[in-house]
Amino acid sequence: MAQLPDANFYNACVPKWWRNYRPEFFNCGDRTDVLDTYFTLLQLHDKDSANSYLSPEKLFAIVDLDLQIKMIDNYLFPDTEAIFQDLYEQAKVNPQNAINHRIWVTGFIYKESYFLFPELQPVFDNFSATPIYKDNPALLQTIYIDMADGISNDANLRDNLQRASERLRYCSGLDCQGVNELRDSWKDEFQNAPDYQRKQELFFALLTIKQVKKYWKQIHPPDDWNRSSEDDRGEIYRDQLSLEIARFYAEKSSDVQYHLPVFLKTLYEKDCQQRG
Repeated sequence: MAQLPDANFYNACVPKWWRNYRPEFFNCGDRTDVLDTYFTLLQLHDKDSANSYLSPEKLFAIVDLDLQIKMIDNYLFPDTEAIFQDLYEQAKVNPQNAINHRIWVTGFIYKESYFLFPELQPVFDNFSATPIYKDNPALLQTIYIDMADGISNDANLRDNLQRASERLRYCSGLDCQGVNELRDSWKDEFQNAPDYQRKQELFFALLTIKQVKKYWKQIHPPDDWNRSSEDDRGEIYRDQLSLEIARFYAEKSSDVQYHLPVFLKTLYEKDCQQRG
Protein backbone atom coordinates (compact mmCIF):
# COMPACT_ATOMS: atom_id res chain seq x y z
CA MET A 1 0.00 0.00 0.00
CA ALA A 2 2.95 2.32 0.56
CA GLN A 3 3.89 2.04 -3.14
CA LEU A 4 0.55 3.08 -4.65
CA PRO A 5 0.29 6.48 -6.40
CA ASP A 6 -1.61 8.20 -3.57
CA ALA A 7 1.02 7.20 -1.02
CA ASN A 8 3.84 8.14 -3.42
CA PHE A 9 2.35 11.60 -3.89
CA TYR A 10 2.02 12.34 -0.18
CA ASN A 11 5.49 10.95 0.54
CA ALA A 12 6.93 13.28 -2.10
CA CYS A 13 5.20 16.24 -0.44
CA VAL A 14 7.26 15.82 2.75
CA PRO A 15 9.84 18.65 2.97
CA LYS A 16 13.48 17.68 2.49
CA TRP A 17 14.38 19.36 5.78
CA TRP A 18 12.35 16.68 7.59
CA ARG A 19 15.23 14.23 7.64
CA ASN A 20 14.53 11.92 10.59
CA TYR A 21 11.39 10.05 11.63
CA ARG A 22 9.65 11.01 8.41
CA PRO A 23 5.97 10.04 8.16
CA GLU A 24 4.83 7.00 6.24
CA PHE A 25 1.69 7.10 4.11
CA PHE A 26 -0.47 4.11 3.18
CA ASN A 27 -3.26 4.09 0.64
CA CYS A 28 -6.35 2.44 2.15
CA GLY A 29 -9.02 3.07 -0.51
CA ASP A 30 -12.05 5.33 -0.29
CA ARG A 31 -13.22 7.39 2.69
CA THR A 32 -14.93 4.46 4.37
CA ASP A 33 -11.86 2.25 3.98
CA VAL A 34 -9.54 4.94 5.35
CA LEU A 35 -11.67 5.54 8.43
CA ASP A 36 -12.24 1.81 9.02
CA THR A 37 -8.50 1.18 8.82
CA TYR A 38 -7.73 4.06 11.18
CA PHE A 39 -10.14 2.91 13.89
CA THR A 40 -9.34 -0.79 13.44
CA LEU A 41 -5.66 -0.11 14.06
CA LEU A 42 -6.54 1.76 17.25
CA GLN A 43 -8.82 -1.08 18.39
CA LEU A 44 -6.16 -3.71 17.73
CA HIS A 45 -3.68 -1.69 19.74
CA ASP A 46 -6.07 -1.32 22.67
CA LYS A 47 -6.72 -5.08 22.75
CA ASP A 48 -3.05 -5.93 23.23
CA SER A 49 -1.11 -2.73 23.79
CA ALA A 50 1.79 -4.54 25.48
CA ASN A 51 2.61 -6.30 22.20
CA SER A 52 1.75 -3.44 19.88
CA TYR A 53 4.29 -1.43 17.92
CA LEU A 54 1.75 1.33 17.30
CA SER A 55 1.96 4.73 18.95
CA PRO A 56 -1.70 5.83 18.78
CA GLU A 57 -0.87 9.51 19.21
CA LYS A 58 1.19 9.31 15.99
CA LEU A 59 -1.52 7.74 13.84
CA PHE A 60 -3.30 10.11 11.45
CA ALA A 61 -5.76 9.78 8.60
CA ILE A 62 -6.29 11.94 5.50
CA VAL A 63 -9.84 11.68 4.18
CA ASP A 64 -11.08 13.12 0.90
CA LEU A 65 -13.65 15.87 1.08
CA ASP A 66 -16.85 15.33 -0.87
CA LEU A 67 -20.21 17.06 -1.01
CA GLN A 68 -21.71 14.02 0.66
CA ILE A 69 -21.19 13.74 4.40
CA LYS A 70 -19.44 10.74 5.92
CA MET A 71 -20.45 10.04 9.52
CA ILE A 72 -17.70 9.17 12.05
CA ASP A 73 -18.36 7.30 15.29
CA ASN A 74 -16.39 7.74 18.51
CA TYR A 75 -14.44 10.79 17.40
CA LEU A 76 -14.18 14.40 18.45
CA PHE A 77 -16.22 15.47 15.39
CA PRO A 78 -19.37 13.65 14.22
CA ASP A 79 -18.71 13.74 10.46
CA THR A 80 -16.38 14.88 7.69
CA GLU A 81 -18.21 18.18 7.16
CA ALA A 82 -17.77 19.13 10.81
CA ILE A 83 -14.03 18.44 10.49
CA PHE A 84 -13.89 20.51 7.31
CA GLN A 85 -15.69 23.45 8.90
CA ASP A 86 -13.32 23.42 11.88
CA LEU A 87 -10.14 22.92 9.85
CA TYR A 88 -10.70 25.54 7.17
CA GLU A 89 -11.74 29.16 7.03
CA GLN A 90 -12.35 30.78 3.65
CA ALA A 91 -10.63 27.80 1.94
CA LYS A 92 -7.49 28.25 4.04
CA VAL A 93 -6.29 26.20 6.99
CA ASN A 94 -7.11 27.49 10.46
CA PRO A 95 -3.72 26.85 12.13
CA GLN A 96 -5.10 27.27 15.65
CA ASN A 97 -7.53 24.42 15.10
CA ALA A 98 -5.29 22.22 12.97
CA ILE A 99 -3.25 20.97 15.92
CA ASN A 100 -6.36 19.35 17.43
CA HIS A 101 -7.08 17.02 14.51
CA ARG A 102 -5.91 13.47 13.93
CA ILE A 103 -8.37 12.88 11.09
CA TRP A 104 -7.78 15.47 8.38
CA VAL A 105 -10.26 16.22 5.62
CA THR A 106 -8.81 17.73 2.46
CA GLY A 107 -9.83 21.33 1.92
CA PHE A 108 -10.69 20.68 -1.72
CA ILE A 109 -12.72 17.82 -3.19
CA TYR A 110 -10.39 14.81 -3.59
CA LYS A 111 -6.63 14.94 -3.84
CA GLU A 112 -6.79 15.56 -7.63
CA SER A 113 -7.84 19.13 -6.81
CA TYR A 114 -4.34 19.68 -5.47
CA PHE A 115 -2.97 18.74 -8.90
CA LEU A 116 -4.82 21.74 -10.36
CA PHE A 117 -4.00 24.31 -7.67
CA PRO A 118 -3.76 27.77 -9.34
CA GLU A 119 -0.14 28.40 -8.33
CA LEU A 120 0.97 25.29 -10.23
CA GLN A 121 0.93 26.86 -13.70
CA PRO A 122 4.76 27.30 -13.74
CA VAL A 123 5.13 23.60 -12.87
CA PHE A 124 3.01 22.71 -15.90
CA ASP A 125 4.88 25.19 -18.11
CA ASN A 126 8.33 23.91 -17.10
CA PHE A 127 7.62 20.20 -16.99
CA SER A 128 9.99 18.22 -19.22
CA ALA A 129 7.14 17.04 -21.46
CA THR A 130 4.50 19.75 -21.84
CA PRO A 131 1.10 18.70 -20.42
CA ILE A 132 -1.61 18.80 -23.07
CA TYR A 133 -5.26 19.59 -22.40
CA LYS A 134 -7.69 19.46 -25.33
CA ASP A 135 -4.89 19.56 -27.91
CA ASN A 136 -3.20 22.63 -26.39
CA PRO A 137 -0.62 23.23 -23.66
CA ALA A 138 -2.53 22.96 -20.39
CA LEU A 139 -3.68 26.27 -18.92
CA LEU A 140 -5.27 26.00 -15.50
CA GLN A 141 -7.61 28.93 -16.11
CA THR A 142 -9.00 27.13 -19.15
CA ILE A 143 -9.66 24.06 -17.02
CA TYR A 144 -11.41 26.19 -14.38
CA ILE A 145 -13.73 27.64 -17.00
CA ASP A 146 -14.56 24.10 -18.17
CA MET A 147 -15.20 23.11 -14.57
CA ALA A 148 -17.53 26.06 -14.11
CA ASP A 149 -19.40 25.15 -17.31
CA GLY A 150 -19.82 21.64 -15.90
CA ILE A 151 -21.58 22.85 -12.76
CA SER A 152 -25.03 22.79 -14.37
CA ASN A 153 -24.68 19.07 -15.25
CA ASP A 154 -23.20 17.98 -11.94
CA ALA A 155 -25.83 15.77 -10.26
CA ASN A 156 -23.80 15.45 -7.05
CA LEU A 157 -23.59 19.22 -6.77
CA ARG A 158 -27.27 19.65 -7.57
CA ASP A 159 -28.25 17.16 -4.87
CA ASN A 160 -25.99 18.81 -2.29
CA LEU A 161 -26.34 22.43 -3.30
CA GLN A 162 -27.24 23.60 0.20
CA ARG A 163 -23.98 22.20 1.59
CA ALA A 164 -22.03 23.80 -1.25
CA SER A 165 -23.76 27.09 -0.52
CA GLU A 166 -22.69 26.92 3.12
CA ARG A 167 -19.08 26.36 2.10
CA LEU A 168 -19.17 29.32 -0.29
CA ARG A 169 -20.83 31.76 2.08
CA TYR A 170 -17.61 33.78 2.40
CA CYS A 171 -17.24 34.20 -1.38
CA SER A 172 -19.40 37.19 -2.29
CA GLY A 173 -21.25 37.46 -5.57
CA LEU A 174 -22.08 33.76 -6.02
CA ASP A 175 -25.74 32.86 -6.49
CA CYS A 176 -26.41 29.40 -5.04
CA GLN A 177 -30.18 29.26 -5.68
CA GLY A 178 -29.55 26.63 -8.37
CA VAL A 179 -26.71 25.05 -10.30
CA ASN A 180 -27.32 27.23 -13.36
CA GLU A 181 -27.29 30.36 -11.23
CA LEU A 182 -24.09 29.22 -9.53
CA ARG A 183 -22.44 28.53 -12.88
CA ASP A 184 -23.44 31.89 -14.36
CA SER A 185 -22.55 33.92 -11.28
CA TRP A 186 -19.13 32.26 -10.94
CA LYS A 187 -18.30 33.00 -14.58
CA ASP A 188 -19.59 36.55 -14.28
CA GLU A 189 -17.52 37.18 -11.15
CA PHE A 190 -14.47 35.66 -12.81
CA GLN A 191 -14.79 37.73 -15.97
CA ASN A 192 -15.14 40.91 -13.90
CA ALA A 193 -12.56 40.10 -11.23
CA PRO A 194 -10.52 43.27 -10.54
CA ASP A 195 -7.29 41.43 -9.65
CA TYR A 196 -5.64 38.03 -9.25
CA GLN A 197 -6.52 37.88 -5.56
CA ARG A 198 -10.21 37.83 -6.46
CA LYS A 199 -9.62 35.23 -9.16
CA GLN A 200 -7.75 33.06 -6.68
CA GLU A 201 -10.68 33.29 -4.26
CA LEU A 202 -12.98 32.09 -7.04
CA PHE A 203 -10.60 29.27 -7.98
CA PHE A 204 -10.51 28.09 -4.36
CA ALA A 205 -14.31 28.25 -4.16
CA LEU A 206 -14.60 26.10 -7.30
CA LEU A 207 -12.13 23.50 -6.03
CA THR A 208 -14.11 23.27 -2.78
CA ILE A 209 -17.33 22.16 -4.47
CA LYS A 210 -16.50 20.74 -7.92
CA GLN A 211 -14.90 17.37 -8.60
CA VAL A 212 -11.86 17.66 -10.85
CA LYS A 213 -10.90 14.03 -11.51
CA LYS A 214 -12.32 13.90 -15.03
CA TYR A 215 -10.52 17.14 -15.95
CA TRP A 216 -7.24 15.88 -14.53
CA LYS A 217 -7.61 12.69 -16.59
CA GLN A 218 -7.94 14.77 -19.76
CA ILE A 219 -4.33 15.95 -19.30
CA HIS A 220 -2.04 13.92 -21.54
CA PRO A 221 1.60 13.93 -22.65
CA PRO A 222 2.63 15.45 -25.99
CA ASP A 223 2.74 13.14 -29.01
CA ASP A 224 6.53 12.80 -28.88
CA TRP A 225 6.48 11.41 -25.32
CA ASN A 226 7.22 7.74 -25.87
CA ARG A 227 5.95 4.81 -23.84
CA SER A 228 5.82 1.15 -24.78
CA SER A 229 2.14 0.74 -23.99
CA GLU A 230 -0.49 3.13 -25.30
CA ASP A 231 -3.02 1.79 -22.77
CA ASP A 232 -1.22 3.17 -19.71
CA ARG A 233 0.60 6.05 -21.39
CA GLY A 234 -1.57 8.83 -19.97
CA GLU A 235 -1.75 7.33 -16.51
CA ILE A 236 2.01 6.89 -16.21
CA TYR A 237 2.54 10.44 -17.46
CA ARG A 238 0.10 11.90 -14.94
CA ASP A 239 1.75 9.94 -12.13
CA GLN A 240 5.08 11.51 -13.07
CA LEU A 241 3.54 14.96 -13.30
CA SER A 242 1.90 14.50 -9.88
CA LEU A 243 5.30 13.77 -8.33
CA GLU A 244 6.62 17.02 -9.77
CA ILE A 245 3.59 18.75 -8.27
CA ALA A 246 4.40 17.11 -4.93
CA ARG A 247 7.88 18.65 -5.06
CA PHE A 248 6.20 22.04 -5.44
CA TYR A 249 4.36 21.46 -2.16
CA ALA A 250 7.47 20.08 -0.48
CA GLU A 251 9.24 23.39 -1.09
CA LYS A 252 6.45 25.56 0.24
CA SER A 253 6.32 27.18 3.65
CA SER A 254 3.44 26.79 6.05
CA ASP A 255 1.31 29.44 4.30
CA VAL A 256 -2.29 28.57 5.20
CA GLN A 257 -3.41 28.59 1.55
CA TYR A 258 -1.26 25.49 1.01
CA HIS A 259 -3.23 22.83 2.87
CA LEU A 260 -0.78 19.95 2.47
CA PRO A 261 2.35 21.76 3.75
CA VAL A 262 0.37 22.97 6.79
CA PHE A 263 -0.73 19.39 7.47
CA LEU A 264 2.88 18.19 7.30
CA LYS A 265 4.11 21.07 9.47
CA THR A 266 1.46 20.14 12.04
CA LEU A 267 2.62 16.50 11.99
CA TYR A 268 6.21 17.63 12.47
CA GLU A 269 5.34 19.89 15.39
CA LYS A 270 3.32 17.14 17.06
CA ASP A 271 6.20 14.70 16.63
CA CYS A 272 8.66 17.18 18.13
CA GLN A 273 6.39 17.79 21.12
CA GLN A 274 6.04 14.06 21.75
CA ARG A 275 9.79 13.57 21.57
CA GLY A 276 10.33 16.41 24.02
